[in-house]
Order: sequence, then C-alpha cells, then structure tokens
Amino acid sequence: MTEQFVVGLLGAPFGLNGFIKVRSLSGENGHILKLDSILVRQGGLVKTCEVEETVESGAALLIKFKGIDSPEAAKTLNGAELLAGRDQAAALGQDEYYVEDLRGIEVVAAPVSGEAAVEVLGTVTDILEGGGGELLEMRLPGGELRLVPFRKESFGAISLEHRRIVLLARWVLE
Repeated sequence: MTEQFVVGLLGAPFGLNGFIKVRSLSGENGHILKLDSILVRQGGLVKTCEVEETVESGAALLIKFKGIDSPEAAKTLNGAELLAGRDQAAALGQDEYYVEDLRGIEVVAAPVSGEAAVEVLGTVTDILEGGGGELLEMRLPGGELRLVPFRKESFGAISLEHRRIVLLARWVLE
C-alpha cells in the first residue's frame, strides 16, 4: 500500500508575509492544520518544509513555511504538491478509501452463479471528480480508458487485500 499521499496543492501567495493558499484534496483541513513539517514535491524534487503557521481565512486554507517570508518566495511554490504519510492524511470513514490505494487494482466482473473463474475487465488508473460525483477511470486490456460512476450501483466489494474491485454494471463499459 502507498504510504505517502498528495494531501494538498499549493496555490498563489496570500498577503505580504509568505503565506500560500492551499487546496486540500480531501476537502478537509484539520489534518493539514496539525502539521509541523511536510514534504513538498515540485518538478520531481521533494523537500521537507517546516510549517511555521497554518490558518483558515474564510474559505481559504493558508500555510507559511519557515524561510518563505515574501510573496515572491511564496510564488516559487505555486503548483507544488503537499505529501503526507498515511498517519498524517485525513481520517477515513466507513467505505472510504484513499485514491492512492485504489490505483492499480484489478476491476473484475461480478461472478455469475456457478462461475469459478474471475474475469479481469481492467485496472483502476484514477478516481476523478465529475459533475455528478466521482468517476473511476479504468484501463481496459486493449489499452482504452473508460470512466465509470464510482457509486454503489456500479461497484460491489472492494478488497484492498486482494487488490480487486467488483464491477456490478458491466454494461457501463460498452
């Protein structure tokens, strides 16, 4: 299982003291507000940054790193990713999964009574935000990509242990 997650994206500078806007990818801010240090990935390089302060300002989440003291310095981190360990990521509720744990698992057909063999339909490549909810992106054996509504009507059991997810509504691939 993945031990590091992208928990946020750094945006534009805020104010004159080096604060940077953060977009939390989980939609929750509590886990980011508690951080003392975090890994920042930008252009393939990863470095540890010491968090000086985090604050919520209206709808915005702001972070200030030690040594980043001006808008110009803050601007250099625009677009960088915040990486956190599993223990620092947002807590999961029942039937919730980290996207990183779902990537690469097999999508299999729901078994028909009497069938013993498992039919692999593809692999999960990503979970995307769609207008009507989340979409599971999967790569079929021929290489084509398909988007499937990531809902209980489309998918059954998810087993991280066996690295597979059951597709109930096979017709959505047509």
